[in-house]
Amino acid sequence: MEHIKGTLSINSDNLMPIIKKWLYSDKDIFIREMVSNATDAISKYKKLVLMGEAKDSGNEEYKILVVVNKKEKTLKFIDNGIGMTAEEVEKYINQVAFSGAVEFIEKYKDKTDVQNDIIGHFGLGFYSAFMVADKVQIDTLSWQEGAEAVRWISADGVEYEMTGSDKKERGTEITLYINNENKEFLDESEVRKVLKKYCGFMPYEIFLEEAGKGTKKAAKKDDNSAEESKPEPINDTNPLWLKKPSDCTDEEYKEFYRKTFMDFSDPLFWIHLNMDYPFRLKGILYFPRLRHEFELNEGQVKLFNNQVFVADNVKEVIPEFLLLLKGAIDCPDLPLNVSRSFLQNDGFVQKISAHITRKVADKLKSLYKDERENYEKYWDDINPFVKYGCMKEEKFYERVKDCIIFKTTNNDYVLLNDYLERNKDKHKDKVFYVTDEKQQAQYIKMFRDQGMEALILNSLLDTHFIQFLEMKNSNISFSRVDSDIADNMKAKAVSEDTATDEAVMELFKEILKDDKLKISVESLKSDSVPAILLLSERSRRLQEFSRMYGTMGLDTSMFPAEEKLVLNRSNSLIKMLGKLKNDENRKNDVELIVRHVYDLAVMSQKQLEPENMSQFIERSNRLLTRLVLS
Repeated sequence: MEHIKGTLSINSDNLMPIIKKWLYSDKDIFIREMVSNATDAISKYKKLVLMGEAKDSGNEEYKILVVVNKKEKTLKFIDNGIGMTAEEVEKYINQVAFSGAVEFIEKYKDKTDVQNDIIGHFGLGFYSAFMVADKVQIDTLSWQEGAEAVRWISADGVEYEMTGSDKKERGTEITLYINNENKEFLDESEVRKVLKKYCGFMPYEIFLEEAGKGTKKAAKKDDNSAEESKPEPINDTNPLWLKKPSDCTDEEYKEFYRKTFMDFSDPLFWIHLNMDYPFRLKGILYFPRLRHEFELNEGQVKLFNNQVFVADNVKEVIPEFLLLLKGAIDCPDLPLNVSRSFLQNDGFVQKISAHITRKVADKLKSLYKDERENYEKYWDDINPFVKYGCMKEEKFYERVKDCIIFKTTNNDYVLLNDYLERNKDKHKDKVFYVTDEKQQAQYIKMFRDQGMEALILNSLLDTHFIQFLEMKNSNISFSRVDSDIADNMKAKAVSEDTATDEAVMELFKEILKDDKLKISVESLKSDSVPAILLLSERSRRLQEFSRMYGTMGLDTSMFPAEEKLVLNRSNSLIKMLGKLKNDENRKNDVELIVRHVYDLAVMSQKQLEPENMSQFIERSNRLLTRLVLS
């Protein structure tokens, strides 16, 4: 063909600098675009074969080869797809933003479902090469009989030359002459990493070769085999999400999870999304096993478009609370913008997001209904996700509210309504809970002694979830076990001695010298406990709020503690202290015991301050010494 020089047909001024600097969010994305174009070229040719427009040998291997050449500073992308004629190069390459994919789909739309396999829709992907290359060369040979091979070269993305090429085989070879600023893309390991990131599940085998070394070989099954093993492709051409759920085994799901997310702890369970109407959506969402609460932000949901990786954790498609999960979602109908990196946020995207949310909620409900035992086993791991989702998404809460369960101090799991129903005679519409089973063990024992139970809500998230539930159920209030005494725990005093009660209260006030501490005397059914310390639910929540937001300049002194020391009239030690109040000979003993009773009450609710703990240990030694010497 004749030698042609020209200028790219660009309708907007300075379009190429925009493409080079701003069109793509990540520079390495040019590799994805080059491989996507190669994939489209192969898909187009296969469609032509399917329609009888073209022929292949019947056993032809369609593949993409990426070649790194450090010496020549080039990166090549080679495919055996449809190729281009000189006229097609003029139309698709020299006219920026003219999409060959769009024209191909339109031309053959009545003959086959061609759109399902064509990735490109924008006509700009090729020009991403100029983000990293000083010069780009295309050598291409069309599938059409009698077509001449074409070479296209441009050093700046504006001026170009077209000549004949010596290419002999059908397909396209794109050579990027990498500039000095981007020489990391001449490193085989870096290119391999990018290919795995963006192209790890593309539909045709991708091979990476370093000039002079050849492609990496797969390990031989038999060391004695004389036959050379086949090179190992970069990608998995048939990802698990494309299969029917009924054709997938549990081990395949687990293996895909381990390989994709490099997480060698098996997931708890998973959801396989598979629908074709009203939009095409396939994928797998995994519920990972959380090792600690602070993993709440460590999920990873990969978004694909026709097996091409788009991005992780795209909030327009994946609701924020679902980003706690791990998974892969492939939606060819996503309305991506020209860089294939960001979503146009429209009603269609919202429908996809709503569908995913609904499927997750349905999975939780089916587990609760049909696999209750397993559901309870999973609950410790999945409850942060469920609670967070309820608070973030109203529709999700409405769908799952009847399968939110709570672990109790009786070591079983109940719905909130079930808890209220079986405790209505003991504390109507009040939900007691514990946040630390060890620290609050004394209170739990008192509850159990009276046939009562509390819910275990021991995470930071539960602090917010309690308030959320109270807003949703205005007739229910939550109280921690150390914030109030249930009526069922109180006993009627056989004989109230008002004078003794007053004496005991006065004694504790004189010795403790804490004007903010409220002191009362009650008859408790358990006579083994001399005193308990209560902190009002309101006061404790305000304190937690102030600690949480203290770094924002909030004055924490605005929320003083409202502590109350309840002395148990039924306990023999408390009775004795009332009688010894005015005994001067036992004054020192009484003071030791009063302080010890108070510290024990504090320790059943929280840790003592270091200085108070030192005093407690010293006082314990003195009491034990007196006991031995008495």
